[in-house]
Amino acid sequence: MANASAHRNGLIFDVHEAGPPDGDPVLLLHGFPQRGDSWHTVAARLAEKGYRTLAPDQRGYSPRARPTGRDAYRLDEMVADALAVIDGLAGPAGRVHLVGHDWGAAVAWRLAARHGHRLRTLTAVSVPPPAAYLRSLLTTRQGLASWYVYAIQLPWLPERLLAANGAPFSRRFVAALRRTGQSKDAAERDAAGLADPGALTAALNWYRGMFAGPPGEPDPPVRVPTLFVWSDGDRALTRQSIELVHQHVAGPFRYAELRGVSHWIPDEAPDQLAELVLEHLTEYPG
Repeated sequence: MANASAHRNGLIFDVHEAGPPDGDPVLLLHGFPQRGDSWHTVAARLAEKGYRTLAPDQRGYSPRARPTGRDAYRLDEMVADALAVIDGLAGPAGRVHLVGHDWGAAVAWRLAARHGHRLRTLTAVSVPPPAAYLRSLLTTRQGLASWYVYAIQLPWLPERLLAANGAPFSRRFVAALRRTGQSKDAAERDAAGLADPGALTAALNWYRGMFAGPPGEPDPPVRVPTLFVWSDGDRALTRQSIELVHQHVAGPFRYAELRGVSHWIPDEAPDQLAELVLEHLTEYPG
């Protein structure tokens, strides 16, 4: 992968780029607590087929794009960051295939709903649209599965529990990730990426930003061709939380379920995910 960068309001985002420069662009958005390199294997598969992949280290994960305070981590800010990556690396009139996992999927859903003209397709992995997720918190056992979302709202305590304390990574953080199904190598990679206290707080602020500011207007339905991928071994997102996804899509829609796979689909099942994405992009080249 080559290194590139994108800029917005004084922030500089590190972007992992692969594939031919003239290939159709695919924007890959990571989730918590990962970075753009979590897409490495998926990006390589897409690049082999002639696509140009752009995988940014998002707000808080890029060292030069790490503002302070939870208000800086509202979802609309991350959407604007993603658009800045598209503008900077695909051109102001560019349209991309968009793929997001975990928090990256939340960003992708909102971007597709409000800026669908900038996309060719949407692939959301693991996480449903924000409105569907918030509704499931109140009406299904998703509220219990998401206990950590409420715990992270506390000041300083989550940082103290997960901090590396000068070590290469926090063993407590690694253990927590391993319990959700992540491999040892991937858990150590991601925990090491947040060993810096500022990076850890920034990553946690994505959750704190969920409840920052007044609620905005509801998102319109997504009209671009949409693929939603979920895995039945996901401990963070329950089946009930994803049953409402189709209600938020007004365009072509496909649902794919991976059996025996944990939440960490891009790491655990990259070939399966890449194959699904390639089928989707081939069917809807835009």
